[in-house]
Amino acid sequence: MNKNLLKKAFSHLCTAKAMTELYEANFKLVSKYVHATSRGHEAIQIALGMQLLPQDYAFPYYRDDAMLLSFGLKPYDLMLQLLAKKNDPFSGGRTYYSHPSLRDDDKPKIPHQSSATGMQAIPATGVAMGMQYKELQGLEDEAANMSPRAESRGLKPIAVCSLGDASVTEGEIAEAFQMAALKQLPILYLVQDNGWDISANEAETRAQNAFEYAKGFHGLEAISIDGANFIESYEAVEKVIKTIRKERRPFLIHAKVPLLNHHTSGVRMEWYRDDLEEAKSRDPYPVLKQQLLDNGYTLNEVEAVEQLAVSKVQSDFENALKAEDPKPEDLFTHDFAPTPITEEVGERAPKGAEKVVMVDCALFAVEELMKKHKECLLYGQDVGGRLGGVFREAATLAQKFGDDRVFNTPIQEAFIVGSTVGMSAVGLKPIVEVQFADYIWPGLNQLFTEVSRSCYLSNGKWPVSMILRVPIGAYGSGGPYHSSSVESVITNIRGIKIAYPSNGADLKGLMKAAYYDPNPVVILEHKGLYWSKVPGTKGATSVEPAEDYMLPFGKAWVLQEIWKQEDVETLTVVTYGMGVHWAYNATANMRDQVEIIDLRTLFPLDENTIMTSVKKTGKCLVVTEEPSNNSFARALAGKIQEECFQYLDAPVMTIGSENMPAIPLNSTLEQTMIPSTEKVKEKIDSLLKY
Repeated sequence: MNKNLLKKAFSHLCTAKAMTELYEANFKLVSKYVHATSRGHEAIQIALGMQLLPQDYAFPYYRDDAMLLSFGLKPYDLMLQLLAKKNDPFSGGRTYYSHPSLRDDDKPKIPHQSSATGMQAIPATGVAMGMQYKELQGLEDEAANMSPRAESRGLKPIAVCSLGDASVTEGEIAEAFQMAALKQLPILYLVQDNGWDISANEAETRAQNAFEYAKGFHGLEAISIDGANFIESYEAVEKVIKTIRKERRPFLIHAKVPLLNHHTSGVRMEWYRDDLEEAKSRDPYPVLKQQLLDNGYTLNEVEAVEQLAVSKVQSDFENALKAEDPKPEDLFTHDFAPTPITEEVGERAPKGAEKVVMVDCALFAVEELMKKHKECLLYGQDVGGRLGGVFREAATLAQKFGDDRVFNTPIQEAFIVGSTVGMSAVGLKPIVEVQFADYIWPGLNQLFTEVSRSCYLSNGKWPVSMILRVPIGAYGSGGPYHSSSVESVITNIRGIKIAYPSNGADLKGLMKAAYYDPNPVVILEHKGLYWSKVPGTKGATSVEPAEDYMLPFGKAWVLQEIWKQEDVETLTVVTYGMGVHWAYNATANMRDQVEIIDLRTLFPLDENTIMTSVKKTGKCLVVTEEPSNNSFARALAGKIQEECFQYLDAPVMTIGSENMPAIPLNSTLEQTMIPSTEKVKEKIDSLLKY
């Protein structure tokens, strides 16, 4: 092996080892914030890190500080995060040590990933899927040809996902492996197996190791190596990476390593480990040191490398301790990336255009976007050419744009949602679907943990640009698994934008705005409004807006406006989705007494329009289809009460579905469960008389 390469690797290992020892020596000082180190894992991490190129994408996990050093980061960079300093290059002091996110031109790209073990596998696989898509569409990055490193120019990028063996038991790992094998994606899964979870060992928790597990995924080739031997690791990684770059298919490397330090600073190894002596016998440090001596380095030269590493680590630590802490105002940055769509633009109702149903407004919006932007693609369950979506919301799109741009996924809600993190990271704009709101739950982990927090925890470097379409609501005896309202759960996830339109024109305008918004957007689409088949919902049909029409988020619509009246009882109804139609129909004989506000978006929320109306009318009813207990609607009612208390002539009230666990299948029971025009009218009458 090249002598200079060996020396460089040894320098990285010595640096990582010196950092671990310094952290232990200064335990009380550095353990204000939790951290883990790579001690024992360094050889395989460095062997991989030294071979990645600036066009590659890496998803290191929280024990990978040696890998980060081999990418070219300095101890000082990592220590700024260790100490949660303002200039932490990854998160600005927001997240744990060795939780990187990086977008430097001369280093592998590192999108944000969370502490939740195994969750990074889906976003990483999404990167690989995005790479494949771009190659198929002729959208390959110029990054490989523009690389600052001459040796990397022209080489195709790969994705790398680093995992601990214990995390491979997670169900979301199976979803990632399944898609990588099915689609033959250019990704390397590096599994570092130290035999432990936290205090549970492999014998207690795993029926097989990751190498054995991978054999069940046909098309995912796996090898098992001694990850504590640098030369063996480097040569194995070199061969695998060369194959992925050329053949564009997935691999798994199972690297057996010892864990020579604590699980984290807060969970000490001496509390539960009974294998520490055996683990020390497999330390990669003396192995690599001997490999240097065997390759012609003198003991003095080797010791000089060691001493330089210790000195550098100490110096960087002293400087990091002096670095500035974040200021209170730093809390309030990068929750969202700025959107260019801040005003309503384009023609909402072009002359001569025909009225169309709501589902077609959405379909035409997606078609127009896909015609204009090759970066736009659509995937989910049953959206492909055979069906075009169970609501025909993707009808004809696969035929028009091809199976690479509109395609079916397995039944994997977590993958559908989480893969958008990776697709967005490589410059694509995925539009994805969860078939029914009732089935969004497996995707919530990715939506909450990876999608919603990426912009904030990467300090603005990696906003996730995606649209998640969710058919929602009760319609036509859909029963308990096809009728649910879930907006209260979704609105409790900070870092996403949420639309819930009541008509086709709004849906199209919001869809267009969502596409050009660099942030994650969830669009809740009431399936009972799709075709206006529910009595009283003809208002959901619209003259189809022009292609240039866009409706900004956070702008409510005063559907029914009244003037301030001193001698007549007046009321504001605040609602969205199906509630708009219930409210409008309920007020047919009191148009001059009731103002109706259609929220259109649940976040951002147009609080100014709401509060202005309630202060004018003096009474307010919030209408929702959800059960009202602990709901978004009741929280909004509380907010209105806080802001408008001195203007109110009655308590702010809500009406929603009955507070039962599920919507029954029987049509009589369904109608008893959910609100209706009659129920809303009765509530309005009662409140006007209060």
